[in-house]
Amino acid sequence: MEVFEKHEEILSSRAQLLEQMKSRRETLKIQSKQQCNKSEVARQRNNMLRQNVQKLENHLCGRPLHHPNVLALEASYWASVEKSIPIWEHFLLGKEPHPTDCAGPFPKRALQEHVTAKDHGLPPRPKSKPA
Repeated sequence: MEVFEKHEEILSSRAQLLEQMKSRRETLKIQSKQQCNKSEVARQRNNMLRQNVQKLENHLCGRPLHHPNVLALEASYWASVEKSIPIWEHFLLGKEPHPTDCAGPFPKRALQEHVTAKDHGLPPRPKSKPA
């Protein structure tokens, strides 16, 4: 009798485990389908973003980025930066005080030649009317 009861107990445990395994398999199938759907949505989104980036790159590559005057100003700026590097180099290396900490007046800038609109290929400015 005890063996029969033990056998019945084992069979019921087996049935429970089989049911748990079935539900777990169903849960995993559902999760797998959800993951596939999420992956597909992400793939579509990434493809759309890639296409947008390509369109933007193609649009930007076909035209100049800056007006010639802006490029000239940029070149002038970098030239002045290169000219001032020796002044700042010792300060940045920690060997000298800040260049503007000197007791005397600030060094004067070299006078620039007067530039007119004609020099840049622009039309002359309208003359102001007397009030």
